[in-house]
Amino acid sequence: MHTLRLAFQMLRRDLRAGELSLLGIALFVAVLALTSVSFVTGRVEQALARDATQLLGADALISADHSVPASIEAEAARLGLRMAHSITFNSMATTEAGAQLAAVKAIEAGHPLRGSLLIANQPGEPGREAGRIPVRGETWVDEQLLNTLQLKPGDMLELGYLKLRIGALVTYESDRGMGFSSFSPRVLINAADLPASGLLVEGSRARYRLLLAGDLPVVKAFEAWAKPKLGRGEELESLDNARPELRSGLDRAGRFLRLTAMLAVVLAAVAIGLSARRYLMRHLDGAAVMRCVGARRGQLLALYLYEFLGFAVLVSAFACLAGFGVQAVLAQLALSLVKTALPAPGWLPVLHGLLVGLVLTLGFVLPQLLRLTGVPPIRALRREWGEMGAGSSALWAIGAAALAGLLLWMAGDWKLGLAVVGGFSVAIALFVGVAWLLLGLLGRTRAMSVSWGLRYGIAALYRRRASSVIQVVALALGLACILLLGLVSQDLLAGWRKQQAPDAPNRFVIGIQPEQRVPLADTLVRNGLPANLQPMIRGRLMSINGRPVSASDYPEERARNLVEREFNLSQGSAFPAGNTIVSGAWHGEAKEPVFSMEQGVGKTLGIQQDDRVEFQIAGQRVSGRVGSVRKLDWDSMRVNFFFIAAPGLLDQMPASYITSFHLAPEKTGVVRELVGAFPNINVIDVAAVLAQIESFAGRLASMVQFVFAFALCAGIIVLLAAQQSTHDERSYEIAILRALGARNHQVRSALLAEFAALAGLAVLLAGLAALGIGWGLAHFVFEMDFAPRLGLLALSGVAALAVIVGFGWLGVRGVLRQPALEGIRAAL
Repeated sequence: MHTLRLAFQMLRRDLRAGELSLLGIALFVAVLALTSVSFVTGRVEQALARDATQLLGADALISADHSVPASIEAEAARLGLRMAHSITFNSMATTEAGAQLAAVKAIEAGHPLRGSLLIANQPGEPGREAGRIPVRGETWVDEQLLNTLQLKPGDMLELGYLKLRIGALVTYESDRGMGFSSFSPRVLINAADLPASGLLVEGSRARYRLLLAGDLPVVKAFEAWAKPKLGRGEELESLDNARPELRSGLDRAGRFLRLTAMLAVVLAAVAIGLSARRYLMRHLDGAAVMRCVGARRGQLLALYLYEFLGFAVLVSAFACLAGFGVQAVLAQLALSLVKTALPAPGWLPVLHGLLVGLVLTLGFVLPQLLRLTGVPPIRALRREWGEMGAGSSALWAIGAAALAGLLLWMAGDWKLGLAVVGGFSVAIALFVGVAWLLLGLLGRTRAMSVSWGLRYGIAALYRRRASSVIQVVALALGLACILLLGLVSQDLLAGWRKQQAPDAPNRFVIGIQPEQRVPLADTLVRNGLPANLQPMIRGRLMSINGRPVSASDYPEERARNLVEREFNLSQGSAFPAGNTIVSGAWHGEAKEPVFSMEQGVGKTLGIQQDDRVEFQIAGQRVSGRVGSVRKLDWDSMRVNFFFIAAPGLLDQMPASYITSFHLAPEKTGVVRELVGAFPNINVIDVAAVLAQIESFAGRLASMVQFVFAFALCAGIIVLLAAQQSTHDERSYEIAILRALGARNHQVRSALLAEFAALAGLAVLLAGLAALGIGWGLAHFVFEMDFAPRLGLLALSGVAALAVIVGFGWLGVRGVLRQPALEGIRAAL
């Protein structure tokens, strides 16, 4: 009890004296970043788990690119499951005034089996449960379509050959999803009206769904029966994988958020380690005095340990409360993404925050306390006895191990955890080795320096070589995190937010039937638009070099998705614009079984030039050799294909045609003309879709950048901690130099040389580390292209160098103003 009371008194004294200020701020920022992110990601996961059946519209569903087999429906009926069908596809909704691409859903009575469908009579009215589906000849649309086509309830809308009356507004669909079609305005129709529309023809892209509902054991039994019997293009969606398209985006956002929080923790750990080291150096004399009056090492260790544990719990508790407040802002951003009410936050993040605070404190403070309590009593009389150097690598390894374990736990994803821990482990090892070698090299060449200030500044670094290495490593780690978040992460986020050239195609026309090719091309030419129509044949990859292809062969998600879906194939002799040959030769007019392959899909699926690939197209097998590999720019918005066959190879296969063009605002009437003449085609306004995707990605990026503020604060704390870590020793040296006759301008030049050398080494190492770790994260975690802006990175490095030198100079400027004797006395 006496030890606890004394520890509390020491804590109050150190807080009043400001000894724990930087350490406390660093710990606060680390716990705040973690808890705020944990609160939000936990609430989103709970919302998705809670609303899984609503997100599906059923307890389970079979989704296919063709009609669901009758055998599956028969088994569901045998088990007594309730069923409903729906078909979704994109089509042009038209009026006399204009046309708009819409996401059409044809539904049956009883839809949805789970979840909600809310409608209203007029815009602005609150939604109510529909309780039915549109009757024949009626359609329900959302407000976006009304605004685009300037319609009102009761007006007529044309859909293919159908003329439908707008009967209500759709205000909420729990199972709408976040796929491509969800960005387009919604049109709901009765499934019985679909045959008369003439919209589903050969080559049409539609998604057929069989919705199922019943008791959970029965549903699970059906799932177990159906999984091994699923055929080509058929998928089983259940509570475990509801809304995969939304989960994918939110998972990526969650990884970005955790990455940002992890880097904030790394920065905070560096600052805590530096602050704890300074605390050690400033309290050696006090510990030696307590040893002289009979305090045993164990008693001293318990005393300091109680003080820091109490401090950690206090700071972490305040940080958890602040994190609870911050998560409200992040939750609002997340709410706009999941489109469903988030449950109340739980208390688990609070426990996580307290645990993080204790782990960081014990990992980086305990090693210093072990050194502090080991000080010999003689130091109270002879200060040169019991001097503490930079510390053994074993003690610093304790903190590193604690931090590595903490980061792996925070990541929640082994790829992300290993990328960050592995990247920083390699970086630290390289930092230490390179900094030690470069400081040694500078020390040996100091005699060549013409300026006394430069010579003495480098000599000071060499004399405190171990401490200088610690400062360089700390600064490099801090800068690497800031550069990684401030610059490299922006390059990663740009994978969501790519911009197109002003004259890039902004309209795609798909679903063109062979007999419509010539008249549609004439219409385009008549309106001054290019008429480059290309065949599009849908085929599934079946084998590579005679080896059957299966999704289970590939660990990467993108590769599995490619194998499980049908490719859009094409054929022709003209070399596509914007493509370049990487290997092989373009087939041209050659009439032989040859494909030209896009480079990226080959890397993903392990296909190389001269490999033989086989596709299944409408039940027929077609194979050919990969004669060339092409590199292309997908951002050009031109029509591109993964595989292009030599002319004649796919002539007997069912095909539709596709084209793209740039449509000026004054020519929007062309869309109405096209849809009026060819009702089955789809004209996709790519600009509108990209704007929706940009909005979605922008909200995700806002969440990441909000958390980035914590890491930036932690980076500033690292700079302050690095400056203060040798402040006392540097102040004493300045006082001695001035007492021996050195002038202020000489001391000033020595200090600036020392700070510039430290900053230069740190900036160089940090820039290389940020590039290396950013490349690893882009390729192995986020699966994105990585093209860093080296010019901006260099400018940031120059700015960081100036900031470090400025912080260092501000920290010692006051020492030059005080008398030398006063500085010596303060140090003693």
